Amino acid sequence: MDFALTPEQEAVRDAVARICAGFGDDYWLARDREGGFPAEFHQALAKDGWLGICMPERYGGAGLGVTEAAIMMQTIAQSGAGMSGASAVHMNIFGLMPVVVFGSDEQKARMLPPLIAGRERACFAVTEPNTGLDTTRLRTRAERRGDRYVVHGQKVWISTAQVAEKVLLLARTTPAEQVRRRTEGLSLFYTTLDRSRVEVREIEKMGRKAVDSNQVFFDGLEVPVEDRIGEEGRGFEYILHGLNPERILVAAEAVGLGLVALDRAAKYARERVVFGRPIGQNQAIQHPLAECWMELEAARLMTLQAAWRYDRGLPCGPQANAAKYLAAEAGFKACQQAVMTHGGFGYAKEYHVERYLREAMIPRIAPVSPQLVLCFIAERVLGLPKSY
Repeated sequence: MDFALTPEQEAVRDAVARICAGFGDDYWLARDREGGFPAEFHQALAKDGWLGICMPERYGGAGLGVTEAAIMMQTIAQSGAGMSGASAVHMNIFGLMPVVVFGSDEQKARMLPPLIAGRERACFAVTEPNTGLDTTRLRTRAERRGDRYVVHGQKVWISTAQVAEKVLLLARTTPAEQVRRRTEGLSLFYTTLDRSRVEVREIEKMGRKAVDSNQVFFDGLEVPVEDRIGEEGRGFEYILHGLNPERILVAAEAVGLGLVALDRAAKYARERVVFGRPIGQNQAIQHPLAECWMELEAARLMTLQAAWRYDRGLPCGPQANAAKYLAAEAGFKACQQAVMTHGGFGYAKEYHVERYLREAMIPRIAPVSPQLVLCFIAERVLGLPKSY
């Protein structure tokens, strides 16, 4: 049993940290105020090949595992980039795993290199306004017409759709009433986001202004048959392959965000003098910060265990979900405590911790709610009856 990072993993961490060092607090504060996709950051990571960290080497990727990707994503968030930086590249890391696993050789050669090189960006279109996490009830439909499908429907909370050239789209190709199981009849596509047939409306939100979230309306989008991944009707099965990696990466990002907030809080507590002594000398300040470190470290270890199991082909659903839950809660608590440690200054944008707190809500909410994670553990690990 070895809990140390390998020399290769340390090299990944250090190389990504060097890139992140070129994008300091002022950069991310400007992105938070003004919005606009952090294209310079995205391209800096693409230039050194990090967007393909989990992709096969034959297509330009690094051929590494989800463990290395988790280390990378924690490093990005921990640099001060937070969820703004992590979300700018998040989709590239896990999103096209269904193509890697289920795509044809032709599809991999056509779809993966442009994404890895940063020439194309992709968005992930699954969630719909009236279905939420009940994916099997999707209403967006793709009707086969000869050598193409025609797509009509609506998606919501689709990140980077303002800037994406491509979309990974899950749509129903067989009506729900004509399939034996609700998970059947959904198909997965990776295709061009033709804006003459797709309307993208940005959603104004609490944080992470740099990475857009959107409502997306499909009105007759034509998708060539060769852009369908795998067999028709098996799309739900295919996207499941990306769910555990996504939870693991979100967990790593939440840990990184919590750690940078904790670092800022501890630094402020050492330097801020009130009543003739640094506030960090007071146990009322020390103890909550110490608790945050312990909880973040426990979440980090669970995240690495989940990634280790995934990379070895072992079942990892409980670990991935637990990592997401623990990291999101620990990250949020650390960010909240960082604001409180700063007192009134914690509410000021120039100290950055208020931005971290706003962004810490994201891993708590997405990609699955904490309540559904608890339901999953109750049912799948403890054997309790389904509650919903």
